[in-house]
Amino acid sequence: MSVIFSGIQPSGTLTIGNYLGALKNFVTLQEEHDCLFCIVDQHAITVTQDRLELRKNIRSLAALYLAVGIDPEKVILFIQSEVPAHAQLGWVMQCVAHVGELERMTQYKDKSSGKDGVSAGLLTYPPLMAADILLYNTDIVPVGDDQKQHLELTRDLAERFNRKHNDIFTVPEVFIPKVGARIKSLVEPTKKMSKSDDNKKSFISMLDDEKTIMKKIKSAQTDSDGIVKFDVENKPGISNLLTIYSACSGKSIEELEQLYVGKGYGDFKNDVAEAVIAELKPVQERYNTLINSDELDRILDAGAEKANRRAYKMMKKVEKAMGLGRNRK
Repeated sequence: MSVIFSGIQPSGTLTIGNYLGALKNFVTLQEEHDCLFCIVDQHAITVTQDRLELRKNIRSLAALYLAVGIDPEKVILFIQSEVPAHAQLGWVMQCVAHVGELERMTQYKDKSSGKDGVSAGLLTYPPLMAADILLYNTDIVPVGDDQKQHLELTRDLAERFNRKHNDIFTVPEVFIPKVGARIKSLVEPTKKMSKSDDNKKSFISMLDDEKTIMKKIKSAQTDSDGIVKFDVENKPGISNLLTIYSACSGKSIEELEQLYVGKGYGDFKNDVAEAVIAELKPVQERYNTLINSDELDRILDAGAEKANRRAYKMMKKVEKAMGLGRNRK
């Protein structure tokens, strides 16, 4: 049984892209692996956050994890800041990392470009991410393409520590899901769908109501030739909608192409929206039951306790390997 770790920032409601590309896969992974799912709230504060909004987003994300089918009896679901070892090992990983390799991270360059007063946390975000993963002897980390560089750095830091101090860290493997991993913006279908996009029409939130979903899908960018065909290069908009439709309906892209031969985009978009609505309805119902419940707090309390036990053991190994603290016999 492999150990799988995944963390998501509570920086806004998750999109259909997050659901189809990550959360839906987690439900399958939990059946065969030792899974830890973390709400990485400390990563969220690399940019200024409203404290009340952040707390609301943390709770909402936890409820969404459970609403999609994550079983707290099979996984550990917890909040990063409730396990102090993440920040402790994050500092150690900063000391292992080199400034040059952190400055080369694409996300740091993109997010800091042209800005004054850039947070130091934006630069040292990858060592904290490495700590998140290495604390639990993680074997596999499912990520999107945009996080692959950070995972490669995590591997480098683990190997560097193991060579210099003691061979205690598992070097994790990167896993990029093939199905549903590349859901694109509805407005600019050559870009990844993002919950932080300023244009709300570009993404479908997992908590959007039926009317909003229908409106967003119907206004999604397509093309003028009227043929429903999967062709990412020449028809990115239609290809994106086909990917979403396939992931929500369980029908293959080829089946859907045949289904809409001779039909216009109007019927196609309507059916895509109906498939998304049907997929999200039970998730939203479960979410609404959980969001203000004591059950959610009990699950998060239990998750923090389990994560703390495991993280504490690893942190003690790290401190011993580096000579930190006292050698108690």
